[in-house]
This record gives sequence, structure tokens and C-alpha cells, in this order.
Amino acid sequence: MNVRILVDADACPVKDEVYKVAWRHEVPVAIVSNSRLRVPDHPLIERVTVSDAFDAADDWIVEAARSDSIVVTADILLADRCLKAGATVLAPTGKPFTTTRSAARSRHGRSWPTCVPAAINSAARRRSAKSIDRHSCKRSTLRSSA
Repeated sequence: MNVRILVDADACPVKDEVYKVAWRHEVPVAIVSNSRLRVPDHPLIERVTVSDAFDAADDWIVEAARSDSIVVTADILLADRCLKAGATVLAPTGKPFTTTRSAARSRHGRSWPTCVPAAINSAARRRSAKSIDRHSCKRSTLRSSA
């Protein structure tokens, strides 16, 4: 499984929740920001500090976004660019962005920490032809797609 979470981190209020989900499901995370942020010292967590140029973090995230990526951002324009790249995009509230550029209400009404595993499954499903339980929002570990 090559799922990766990309976080637009400069103003992200749920970084701690992202770390917990990443550790639970063993999914790598890239924390992307214009300034150096404190992140846990863990092999799954990568700190990416870009220049302070306008939209530098957004540009980096869009270049890294693929169909098996999950992007966490509150930026509607970045969400639109990532959706066009094929990524799953979640607002900090856990609600998925749609191509209509608005954060849609989760059809199951899940909170952020429980909605992300479903997004991980969805991204992995797009990456692999093998079936992964699409309704998994429990603390179970993901099946390997290998």
C-alpha cells in the first residue's frame, strides 16, 4: 500500500489527530509548511519546509498528490487542484471536499479521526485492484495490498 497523507500544516488544527491515525494505520505523513514546525520524531512523519514564496506549500502538495494520496487542507483552491490530481481531500473537520469546491457533509456523519480510515481505504482501493473494506472506520488495521 502506497497511501500517503499530505498536510497543509501552516494553519492545520488537527495535526495531532493526523499523527494518531498515521501511527494506527502505519501510513506515512508529510507535514508541509512555509516555516519549521515541531513534529514528532517518528519514521512515518516527514517534515517538509518549503520557501516562503506565495503558494509554495500548495505547489509542493499538488506535485506530490496522486490517486493514493490524502490531502488535509482548509484551502478550497488547493483542494480543487488536488482533486484534479486525483487525490482524496479532507477538510480539517474531516469532511471530504468534492469537485464542487465545497466541503460536503460526510454521508455517515463521522468525525475527523474516524473518517480518515475510510479515506485511507478509498485511496488504497484506487491504487490497488484488491478489495479493501470500504466501510472500515474502526480501529482495525488495514489489510496489506501486497
